[in-house]
Formats: sequence, C-alpha cells, structure tokens
Amino acid sequence: MTARIISGTETARQIREELIKEVANLKANHNIVPGLATVIVGDDPASQTYVGAKIKACQALGIYSANYPLPAGTSEEELLKLIADLNTDPAINGILVQVPLPDHIDENRILLAISPDKDVDGFHPVSVGRMVIGQPGFLPCTPHGIQELLIRGGVETSGAEVVIVGRSNIVGKPVANILLQKAPGANATVTVCHSATRDIAAHTRRADILIAAIGKPKFITADMVKPGAAVIDVGTNEIGRTPEGKRILSGDVDFDNVKEVAGVITPVPGGVGPMTIVMLMANTVRAAKLAHELI
Repeated sequence: MTARIISGTETARQIREELIKEVANLKANHNIVPGLATVIVGDDPASQTYVGAKIKACQALGIYSANYPLPAGTSEEELLKLIADLNTDPAINGILVQVPLPDHIDENRILLAISPDKDVDGFHPVSVGRMVIGQPGFLPCTPHGIQELLIRGGVETSGAEVVIVGRSNIVGKPVANILLQKAPGANATVTVCHSATRDIAAHTRRADILIAAIGKPKFITADMVKPGAAVIDVGTNEIGRTPEGKRILSGDVDFDNVKEVAGVITPVPGGVGPMTIVMLMANTVRAAKLAHELI
C-alpha cells in the first residue's frame, strides 16, 4: 500500500486561513495590527527571494510589513542601531534579520541584540532556553512546522519512537526538544542520529516517526524505514536544472521507494517547506498578542 501524503502546501493554506481571521479579529476588536520587520544586508539572490516571500505572506494575511534593505557595506554598529530602534518600536512585534550576513558582521552578536519578545525566528538563546524547559515562547519555524504537520496529519506522537537524522541548530536539535516535551503533539521518545552514529539504519528501522534533516539527497532508503512509519522529509537539495533553468529538487528521502513502505510521508517540494513561512506569520501574530497581554 502506498503511503498517504501529508501536504505541507495544504496544511499551510489551512493555517493561513486561520491567521487571516485572527488578524482581522485583532484589528476589529482591539485595534491591533501585528507588525513584522525584515532586515536584509546586501543583495544575495536567495536572501532576496526569501525576504520577498515573507513580505508577500504578511500582505496576504493583513500583517504590517516593514522591510529594511541595507547595502552590503552596512557596518555592524549601524545594524545594531537599527535593531535597537526596532526593539522599542510599538508597531513592530517581530524582527527577522535575514542570514547569511556579510563577513564583517558577527551574526551571533546581531542575534543576541534582538529582543527575545520579538524573536519570531526562535533563535535567540532565551527562546531556545524557553523551548528546552517547556516555557511559553517562540518555537523555531521549521521545527514547529514539522510538529504541526504531524498533529494536523493525524500522526500520534505520544509514546511514539521518533528518530531524527541530523543535529543542526535550525532543525535537528530543536525538533528533538519540541517532541520531547510533556505536551499535546509531543511526549515522544526521541533519538537523534548524526555523522558519528555507528549504524543509522538500525535506529531508523525502529522509528514510528522518522524525520530526515541531514542535507543529503535520497539518503533515507526504503530498507531503512519501518513499515507503516511516518516519514517527514526536511531536505531540499538541488540535484540539477531543467533545460529552462528551473531547479530540480530532491529531499533527504528516496521518496519513490520509501512511499511504498511508509504509512505517511511528506513530499519535496510541497512538504515541510511551505510550513516555515506560515509558522513565522503565526509567531508574529502571537508576539502581537503577547505585547498587548491578550495571552
């Protein structure tokens, strides 16, 4: 039996519809318009594309979008001054500084300068600490999106054996911490595999939920998957171009073969990817509500 597909595109659409109503309610009943500031330094094409998508998402939901495109020669002190101003701007509930930054700017110093109350990316050490100990805060967007896919896809996490392949600070470590929490949509037993794991397949074959976030195309093969498992593919690897120049993408999972073994699976593209920006929007709305003591 072929696996059921969990569509990130469809799940993100559902969440956007919920957010549109929530933003409209905040404006109508509380005169609050959530605001997101996006800061980009330089003209990296990929960064420009990502920021453009975030601005477009804000506009579609009724969120105020303030974009700050800065020249590549912007100094670290100038960027820190802008962040300090945004930290105190009541119209701005979330601050997102697009990375990578130019080499002369210390990314860690910039990250630390963002107020944890406006850290809608969920990368500030205070946000990470809150996540680890289970306090309310902002969860990183891609890991939170993975959790939402599992919940809305009807995958039971409580008591489940979860194996995560990859230990990055952006996906592997945070999704492990999120799914470990004693909370709805979590409460799992979690194993994290990485480059020093001796026999990755021995771990993945016992997983009820397998999350692949290793950055290697088609790394997870059918013989590594427990029959009926839920497989979440976080990978987005460019493996070629069409004659027209369009990117050909592959996930970290050998989709065509694994879907014949798994119970549910996410595709690439159209799986985890669409969830990242919509969870950023959800964090921005949450930040606005927190700022006005509505939650």
